[in-house]
Amino acid sequence: MTVLAAVLLELPYPRVDPVLVHVAGPIDVRWYGLGYLAGFVVAYFVLRHLARTGFLRMEPDAVGDLLFGLIFGVVLGGRIGYLLFYDLPTVIAHPAAAIRIWEGGLSFHGGLLGVIIGAWWFTRRHAIRWLNLADGLALASPFGIFFVRIANFINGELYGRVSEVPWAMVFPGGGPLPRHPSQLYEALCEGLLLFLVLFAAERSGVRRYPGMVSGLFLVGYAVARMSGELFRQPDVQLGFLIFGTTMGQLLSLPLLVAGIGLILWARRRPAATAPQ
Repeated sequence: MTVLAAVLLELPYPRVDPVLVHVAGPIDVRWYGLGYLAGFVVAYFVLRHLARTGFLRMEPDAVGDLLFGLIFGVVLGGRIGYLLFYDLPTVIAHPAAAIRIWEGGLSFHGGLLGVIIGAWWFTRRHAIRWLNLADGLALASPFGIFFVRIANFINGELYGRVSEVPWAMVFPGGGPLPRHPSQLYEALCEGLLLFLVLFAAERSGVRRYPGMVSGLFLVGYAVARMSGELFRQPDVQLGFLIFGTTMGQLLSLPLLVAGIGLILWARRRPAATAPQ
């Protein structure tokens, strides 16, 4: 199939205004922010369910305090991570750009580090085992990833590479040629598919090994992200990096290694010492 034929057969991109409601001045209700909000709301109910059923060794009413720390960690860590890994020259030239979070620009890897720090702070205050909480967060996180990737698709950002597949789309700002809807690939793989894998693993009894679910999350996300980057257009300010890799792939390598190490470490622990 030629590129011209692909253009003729492309799926129309559903143009949705990134701003759902304009409030006043620079204040808008955007799909991007709603994606994060939806992720936190679902995470709240998932964590409360895990606490009520005994998976999480904490009081269900303490989930609200935990969520506060997680929100702070995601926003602050995600923003710092984005500025350091993806847009450092811009923020050096224009420091005020660092606070314009409403325009987007949050890094998953930075947000993950922020969540780890926020969760560690919570376990110190409430005397909760770190690995037990980490396993619960691993089960609750894929929903937020899914919603944010859908918001990326609505915004027409983080689009894929030029493609001739029948479902390719022409994205605003992406030139005249059809591209992979890579945001949807990532939403399905990093979000829904990852949750199903973790849910199946948890139901099979891996909860007997604290840290196993967390390790599976790190490995699953790293594999999904590194695979998805094969279809995603690299950030224009970075392009391709060493050996044709992207920043997302390089940042996911430590997650892959850490996840494998955590799985091996958890598997070697006696199952009888784990929470039932």
